[in-house]
Amino acid sequence: MGETSPHDGMTQAERTRIVVAVLLVMMLAALDQTIVSPALPTIGAGLGDAAYLSWIISAYFLTATAVTPLYGKIADIKGRRPVLLAAVAIFVLGSIACALAPTMLALILGRALQGLGGGGLISLAQTVIGDVVAPRDRGRYMIYISAVWATASIAGPVMGGVFAQHLNWSMIFWINLPLAGAAVAVSWQTLKRLPPVHRPHKLDFLGAGLVVAATTTFLLAFTWGGSAYAWASPVILGLLGLTAALISVTAWHLTRTDEAIIPMRVLANPVVMLSTLCVFCSTGGYIGISVFSPLYFELAYGLDTAASGLGLVGFMVGTVLGANLGGRFMTRVPSYKAMVLWTGLGGLIVVALLALTAGWLTFALVEVLIFLFGMSIGVQFPVCTVAVQNAVEPSDLGAATATLSFMRSLGSVIGIAVLGAVLLSQGIVQSLGEGAKAAAHAADQAAAAHAFSIVFGMTGAMLLLGLTFYAFVEEQPLRGRVHRAEAQHPPIEA
Repeated sequence: MGETSPHDGMTQAERTRIVVAVLLVMMLAALDQTIVSPALPTIGAGLGDAAYLSWIISAYFLTATAVTPLYGKIADIKGRRPVLLAAVAIFVLGSIACALAPTMLALILGRALQGLGGGGLISLAQTVIGDVVAPRDRGRYMIYISAVWATASIAGPVMGGVFAQHLNWSMIFWINLPLAGAAVAVSWQTLKRLPPVHRPHKLDFLGAGLVVAATTTFLLAFTWGGSAYAWASPVILGLLGLTAALISVTAWHLTRTDEAIIPMRVLANPVVMLSTLCVFCSTGGYIGISVFSPLYFELAYGLDTAASGLGLVGFMVGTVLGANLGGRFMTRVPSYKAMVLWTGLGGLIVVALLALTAGWLTFALVEVLIFLFGMSIGVQFPVCTVAVQNAVEPSDLGAATATLSFMRSLGSVIGIAVLGAVLLSQGIVQSLGEGAKAAAHAADQAAAAHAFSIVFGMTGAMLLLGLTFYAFVEEQPLRGRVHRAEAQHPPIEA
């Protein structure tokens, strides 16, 4: 017997109220992804241990990456509303822990807890929208989702910079409490109207734990290598060896487990595999620029925290604009694959210019370049998502989309680790512990410019590798018919 579509039998007003409620939840998570970066220099100066700054971002993405695939399955078993509200509660507890953190280690642990909740906010919000909105109407609601991300992309960097400079960096976490309160107040009764959607699942906790363990040892190796320990030291070689062993065990586990956290059956599709590898590499470069640009603006240009936060706005707006243009024109151009490759080539040229001119271009020109780079990366995300969803059978749509999201998050963690290791090896991040302004003069500016020329070069290498993978993707005609399974596993991934 066929399964009743969860969006049947609801009025338009009820759908709208539910969508508004989950968009508030999505705003909570989206803002958290953009508000932290501008405050990193101030946090490093206030708490010390600036060498571990990248872990503030990595810890969040690491735990969020591991639990995101589990949230969807738990929501299928226990229901959307209780799982979504539980994710909000965990996110709030993590936010409080971050705001009260007296040391860098405490802050990193708080961010890891926050990621355990944040990993479910966006994916569950998208799932709920898919439950109540029919596929043929979903395009209309994508405008609202894009508006949420655009708002977070603009407000987040500005708020993060202003809070860190004029109030206290802890405000970037305290602000989550009233936002979460508003989201819960709106959704508490509204989400009770959600129709029941229950499906049996197996939860791959072991796979999630193995991914966290392997990524953590990798992060430790790249954090300590070249700074606390020599790259050829037994400690670093041991961590890298342990990482390789854990990756091998993880791969063995994934091939022998039903409903594995990364479904190998889906990855066997060449389009899925190559597209996810492209997104994995490109996201590493994208998140690296978004996290480390405020450091670049402060150390190489002597900007204060608020101004460096404003400096991220152009990049974020470019990314959102590129994603919208990519999604809109994908069906209108002769070849969506060519669109990704050509815009990616433009991004390569931009990042090469940033690498060659680091430190001596005017701030205004840097803003233009990172805006263009954001646009080029933004185009890739929706096109790769649709290409992956188009290449699999409707029954595999949910698994393929979840795999792409998982690899995107994992790329964020790895990108931060690699680029953070570059900065640590250049010895410029440690100066934040003495106060950011001390690093904004003469030799310090020159050292920062040199370090970031390497960072931009590494970003270009990541982007080039991603485009190389995508060059081998087979472009398939886009399906025009809406399948029934799409209603069950909605592809609402920006």
